[in-house]
Amino acid sequence: MINIQQILPEIYWTGASDRRLSRFENLFPLPNGVSYNCYVVIDDKTVLMDTADNGVNGQFMENVMHALGGRKLDYLVMHHMEPDHCSQIQNILDVFPDVTIVGNAQTFKLLDQFYVTPVEYKKEIVKDGDALETGHHRFMHYMTPMMHWPEVMMSFDETTGALFSADVFGTFGAVDSTIYADECDFERVFLDDSRRYYANIVGKFGDQSQAGLKKLSALDIKMLCPLHGPVWRTNIEYILDKYQKWTTYTPEEDGYVLIYGTMYGNTASAASAAAAMIQAKSGKPVAVYDVSETHTSYLISEIWRMEKVVLFCPTYNAGLFMPMETLLNDLTALGIRNRKFFLAENGSWGPMAGKLMKAKLEGLKNCTIGEEIFTFKGALHAYDKERLEAWVDTVCG
Repeated sequence: MINIQQILPEIYWTGASDRRLSRFENLFPLPNGVSYNCYVVIDDKTVLMDTADNGVNGQFMENVMHALGGRKLDYLVMHHMEPDHCSQIQNILDVFPDVTIVGNAQTFKLLDQFYVTPVEYKKEIVKDGDALETGHHRFMHYMTPMMHWPEVMMSFDETTGALFSADVFGTFGAVDSTIYADECDFERVFLDDSRRYYANIVGKFGDQSQAGLKKLSALDIKMLCPLHGPVWRTNIEYILDKYQKWTTYTPEEDGYVLIYGTMYGNTASAASAAAAMIQAKSGKPVAVYDVSETHTSYLISEIWRMEKVVLFCPTYNAGLFMPMETLLNDLTALGIRNRKFFLAENGSWGPMAGKLMKAKLEGLKNCTIGEEIFTFKGALHAYDKERLEAWVDTVCG
């Protein structure tokens, strides 16, 4: 069934949602699915902004053909060459062999790496500040490398103020009855997935993302059209402010995320006792997670959200409990900054987890690690309470 929506004069959303895909990039859980957005411009010249993933190819082609209404396609602008947005290029070439594909030099390098096209195709290589004029619309191209991938670029429509932003400002999650952020309670439905999307995929490249945001700050943006998630037509400052925080590693909340690993439940019990004490003493929220039960991508997102991170970890084979080690490896690879870490360890005969966690965290920029590591052996007992309370004082200090 055709499903397109006009979002601006002469501009149509022609995307589709996939609610059956279980993991994004075969890594990140998608309990709420994912959308693949693309846009058709019907002007003196017609334009398709990006394609879609193979999982929605039928819906994608049906929507695009209906939006064109029998007209030929003049331009295909590729803002991002990841396969979930470029896998339909060959299908477009099969139907419109005379279409001109617009991209930057990196775009076509990646296109040749991913796909071998059976026929020659027209291409237009653009640079930062080049324009595509289609009649009533003038699309200015801006290179924004490493706001997602190195070839990512955006197009700003000077006529309508719409910014086609590639994967930037995108999110996990299918779009349902509406494609607009202001009609779907974004904070309830999409905010956590939006942060999880940014932190896990782009979090390492905050400095490059900051450079891109500064370039975009000169534009009078009236609509944000990302390749995943809802379209922004009001309160655009909200998502821009979130990106300002996320790209500068600035916590959204002055609270705690407490993550524990546990083998038999003893470390979990100690972590729960500590969480209750921290909540009571600080009066600030404490989000508690079992590292074995919660996918790492959610834990990374929570660490991006909160200012203070408390880690309870058992020693395992004279090393770290493996799921905690996975989290720490991911966290250090993403280069989180501006956080306060507090460490607790369990070890029945040779506690080692504390110093091993500390060693992994010490290279992070602008992060502090509590001087005292709380240590207990086997299980937390009544005689440990005074020591735990003293340690919690340092956590809340």
